[in-house]
Amino acid sequence: MSMTNDDELLIGLLSISDRAAQGVYADQGIPALEEWFGRALASPWRTATRLIVDDQTRIEETLRELVDEVGCNLVLTTGGTGPAPRDVTPEATLAVADKVMPGFGEEMRRISLNFVPTAILSRQLAVVRGKALILNLPGQPKSIRETLEGVKAADGTVLVNGIFAAIPYCIDLLGGPYVETVEQVVKAFRPKSALRPPPEAGAGERPARP
Repeated sequence: MSMTNDDELLIGLLSISDRAAQGVYADQGIPALEEWFGRALASPWRTATRLIVDDQTRIEETLRELVDEVGCNLVLTTGGTGPAPRDVTPEATLAVADKVMPGFGEEMRRISLNFVPTAILSRQLAVVRGKALILNLPGQPKSIRETLEGVKAADGTVLVNGIFAAIPYCIDLLGGPYVETVEQVVKAFRPKSALRPPPEAGAGERPARP
């Protein structure tokens, strides 16, 4: 049963790490994403979080749960996208997909290559399942922020758009809530015909957890 409503963006955050899931060290991906959304979103949002090991069956089950049972509009994964044998996040994501969105993976690698040459080893991708968008993100907080926000000059001028600029309109097309962003962090792009009046001040404050 869905836990969301028509106005609130429900975001599934799935961190995939053997050692973090086993308590060897603290997970960094989910806190980094929640901090980023706290700065970047100007409309209501809430998260459903999961921390699991690198196991393809477990990843597939969790992605299905977050979309089909929890009702997430957007699911972001961190970890498990490299070439190592235990890196199976892309395979699990493709296994639950209805449609593949190749532009996101292409752009994530292009953004990250501005910072590190090893970004070419990443197999990050994005898919649609039902009415939800699922994206594989990097595992490091700095790389997560760069991928979502893009590349900026010292004065804040955007040199390369981050992938989140396209996500609100994608969610519109999938029938999800209308998502507004804080333009100083990342400016959402929509065709003029899809724009709505800006939200009132304070509309993006994160509701307290029950």
